[in-house]
Amino acid sequence: MAIESVAIIGRGAVGMLYGSIAEKNLGSGAVEFVMDDERFARHAGETPLVNGEPLRVRTLPASEAAPVDLVILATKVTGLGQALDTMETLVGPETRVVSLLNGITSEERVAERFGWERTVLSIAQGMDAVFVGDEMTYSHPGEIRFGAAPETDSGVVEEVADLYDRAGIPHVVEEDIRRRMWVKLMLNVGINQTCMAYGGTYGTASEPGSEQNRCFVAAMREALAVARAEGVDVTEADLAQMAHLTASLDPAGMPSMAQDRINEKPTEVEEFSGTICRLAERHGLLVPTNQWLYRRIREIESDFSAR
Repeated sequence: MAIESVAIIGRGAVGMLYGSIAEKNLGSGAVEFVMDDERFARHAGETPLVNGEPLRVRTLPASEAAPVDLVILATKVTGLGQALDTMETLVGPETRVVSLLNGITSEERVAERFGWERTVLSIAQGMDAVFVGDEMTYSHPGEIRFGAAPETDSGVVEEVADLYDRAGIPHVVEEDIRRRMWVKLMLNVGINQTCMAYGGTYGTASEPGSEQNRCFVAAMREALAVARAEGVDVTEADLAQMAHLTASLDPAGMPSMAQDRINEKPTEVEEFSGTICRLAERHGLLVPTNQWLYRRIREIESDFSAR
């Protein structure tokens, strides 16, 4: 079945990046953002900018939405529960689901509600999108890497790949998507948390010999050790590739958790160092950098509520 209609839940940096690309190539009728009714009411009348141009993708409240061929989840992990409720009006018998959420657990929660047969394992990486205020900017669109879970129906991955081709969304189909998800988690554990804890950017975290760079690499190396204890073959070559990828991005750009610090929003620390620390304890591994990052980020978040 060819995918002709797409709903994106999450009108943040990642959602707007890929939504705006899809709209340019598929037309305005093929893609839409869907929000729960309360959120839609709060944001009524807002028109975010994407690289200086008004976002042309329409936004609908969930109460007015109908089933689509593909749902793309692009919220933060902290908003996944509400996003799953919003999806109820969008999922029909033939709907496919892609989650671009950070971490390694969101697809399990999607499948618990809507079934593994329609769910594709995915990550988004390499983009440098920054969303502050009402403007999102990017120079690198990155790419979506995805593949089938063991229970995903035959043909679903191919249908999603065909849609991405037509939409102009850079993508790679992975034979071992679980390994790729762990590589992305390793990157997020390093770059997102370091930039949040230090108020840094891609440039400051990539500066050789700096305190931020040492934290960035140490946190990734701890995640690598946990991945291998979990039976996932993440390597030092993967770590080096992620460090080089980060250094290639706009040095003034910053990952989502650093933007959370600026916008004073809850972070995904539980999905990052929280996951690493819990699994490390299970395997008897020491992860002092991630333990420090977890404490430091929670301290910064607590200051948000105190203001």
